[in-house]
Amino acid sequence: MSAPGAIAARKSTTDSGPPLVEARGATRILPETVPVTLVEEIDLAIGRGELVSITGPSGSGKSSLLYLLGLLDAPTAGEILFEGRPTHELDKDAKAAIRLSGIGFVFQFHFLLPEFTVIGNVMIPMRRLRRWPPAEMEARAAAILESLGLADHMAKRPDQLSGGQRQRVAVARALANDPPLILADEPTGSLDSRSSEQVFEILQRIAGEDGKSVVAVTHDIDMAERMDRRVHLVDGRIVSDTRN
Repeated sequence: MSAPGAIAARKSTTDSGPPLVEARGATRILPETVPVTLVEEIDLAIGRGELVSITGPSGSGKSSLLYLLGLLDAPTAGEILFEGRPTHELDKDAKAAIRLSGIGFVFQFHFLLPEFTVIGNVMIPMRRLRRWPPAEMEARAAAILESLGLADHMAKRPDQLSGGQRQRVAVARALANDPPLILADEPTGSLDSRSSEQVFEILQRIAGEDGKSVVAVTHDIDMAERMDRRVHLVDGRIVSDTRN
């Protein structure tokens, strides 16, 4: 990845192959005394290299849809396919393996471990995956942090960073295992405008230069309109899916 810089709205680099992740008729209902429908009959396909926003009013099912796409939750009806593979019959260990190697998560709050340094936090997913020897893990983590403008902060603890820097570390951690899919839930929601722009530019780069698919839940309409697609939910259903 190149160094951070001002980036305008980009043209999609989506390939023409099969979807990376796909929801087919996905419905999620909480089995309460009075059942609560979080999302209903969602059909959504995310191509490789796409930068997609999910928008909608509070309580419209945005995060619920993201958790289904990320295999953090399972649909009550319908199915989720990852790289063309149905996931509804996979056990929790198989789903965890897909999440570890295939999906990077960025949340509104960074959830960095305070007892680890910046580079130590980024190496955590690599240690779990066990794909690389220790020296290579450290070199990979350092390269990712450098690409995100954090070369001078690798030995610091999270409490020594600004909010924007911590969120960039969270993005670096999501990239650690080189997953094809990044899912972000309000990644700029707790940041000031300058830090929000930096994080958004990084998400653009991830999709534009690295060819990863990025799906971000956001209330920021300006951010949503600068992405390839905007998927809008109301009451748990997709009411529009438009390309910018």
